Amino acid sequence: MDTLNAGRRWAALIALSLGGFGLGLTEFVAMGLLPDMARDLLPEAYAASVPDALAQTGWMITIYALGVVAGAPTIAVLTTRVPRRRLVVGLLVLFVVATAASALAPTFELVLAARFVAALGHGAYFGAAGLLAAAILGPGNHGKGVSIVIGGLTAANLVGVPLITVLGQSRGWEAAYLAVAGVFAFSLVAVLTTVPSIAAPTGGSPRAELQAFRSPQVWLVALAVAVGTSGFFAVNSYVAPITTHVAGLDESTIPWILAAMGLGMTVGIALGGIAADRDLRRSVLFGFAGLIGSVAFFAVAAGHPAGLVIGAFLVGAASLFIVPALQSRLIAVAPGAQLMGAAVNQSSLNIANSIGAALGGVVIAAGWGYLASAWLGIALSFAGLLLALVSFRLDRVAAPMSAASPDSSAEEPALV
Repeated sequence: MDTLNAGRRWAALIALSLGGFGLGLTEFVAMGLLPDMARDLLPEAYAASVPDALAQTGWMITIYALGVVAGAPTIAVLTTRVPRRRLVVGLLVLFVVATAASALAPTFELVLAARFVAALGHGAYFGAAGLLAAAILGPGNHGKGVSIVIGGLTAANLVGVPLITVLGQSRGWEAAYLAVAGVFAFSLVAVLTTVPSIAAPTGGSPRAELQAFRSPQVWLVALAVAVGTSGFFAVNSYVAPITTHVAGLDESTIPWILAAMGLGMTVGIALGGIAADRDLRRSVLFGFAGLIGSVAFFAVAAGHPAGLVIGAFLVGAASLFIVPALQSRLIAVAPGAQLMGAAVNQSSLNIANSIGAALGGVVIAAGWGYLASAWLGIALSFAGLLLALVSFRLDRVAAPMSAASPDSSAEEPALV
């Protein structure tokens, strides 16, 4: 890493973050365009019942999450000996092709299939790019490396998603996804130009990565991530109808609500990366407590425009504050399998996405109102906090872990 000057180092980090920006767009743009996609792809269902059509179109969110869940650990196993930079480049190519296919597919079912394929590389990208960023920054900076790459996702929610939502509302949701494909293409060029090569991890093998699943702590922490953070997705997935049907605002205000949530995410991820490197346990526990409180505020206040804006900001901040700590925690309990630990975190986050979107759709379709998804989110986030407490309790009663931090478990090779 001494071979990189400051300018080259930051150019590389920005290039990796740009890929996260594209993934933020492709994952979250559906939230703001859900009504438009429902009207276009399911016109008969939309005419018969708007809530039912929105709940069905919510599968656009769920299927993407399922693709991440399937792809992240699979790619981690199959590419354990592939240099990180080469893996990142290959994944960006996949994103370009599959996102363009999402826009061009002619039926609801084919769009779902394209979204699933596009999602396969999502978790592996954040895992590999986060490890690359951490290697560029140097030892002891895993949380910061993760926060930089995921910071692209938060920037997408702050700036990109609102703009893409406006584009989709004015030019059609297909134009929005074509624009996202263009962002991935630009990110591909940036990575090829700026990111240095890094050797494949020494001693890595599919068997070594799979051994991470032999640890009960890996399963417990993954469950805490999947259940606990689904409270955020139960809110985020239905921001558009909450804005129009609960707060009574015009559809044109949806991008501004998304921007407020994106601003919160940007603040949360920046603080979360620093906090995770300083005190991992406290970051996880305080993060879950903050998520519970912010979702509760949203559930109470979202019926009023000011409360909706403030609540969206707080939910966004709390949800992303906890992410670097959760990824560092998973890598810590999966020593010797860094990519798998990072991949499991992304899979768990997208199981949360699937749970939040699907269960949120269920309670809405049951006639309990759009804010029922937020009340559900409180219970899910509280369950995540309890699981995290159990995990840390097991640390105390068990023998000390061999790795005190993600960096000591398995060092990444130097940049070349």
